[in-house]
Amino acid sequence: MSPVAVNPASLPAPSGYSHGTLAGTTLHLGGQTATDAEMKIVPGGIVEQFRQSFSNVLTTLREAGGVPEDLVSITIYLTDIPDYQAHGREIGKVWRELAGPVYPAMAGIGCTALWQPEAVIEIVGVAVIPEDRLVTPIQK
Repeated sequence: MSPVAVNPASLPAPSGYSHGTLAGTTLHLGGQTATDAEMKIVPGGIVEQFRQSFSNVLTTLREAGGVPEDLVSITIYLTDIPDYQAHGREIGKVWRELAGPVYPAMAGIGCTALWQPEAVIEIVGVAVIPEDRLVTPIQK
């Protein structure tokens, strides 16, 4: 089975990338910053950017038939690790609101900048979706 791009219509149309790539039952979730439908970074700081970034990841996951429990790995890139740490409880609350109490393998990595200068967080993930729920997007 060849890899298939997963690009939800509710996310900004990608150009030069895919929001996700499905290879068999493994979905590789492309890096998501806190972009809204107009490709603008949401205002309000790390907690709001986490909410939007993670929501974008989950939108792509659901497009392929996945649920948060299918996540096996999440990598979070941060331009300000102390800011993320200072808001850890709030971010944890957002995680549980969006994904429930299950946590995959995770890593937080500090970086000097992200693609959009105003972005402070980018989330990348991998999920394994059971075949009975898997939805293979139709290629256009």
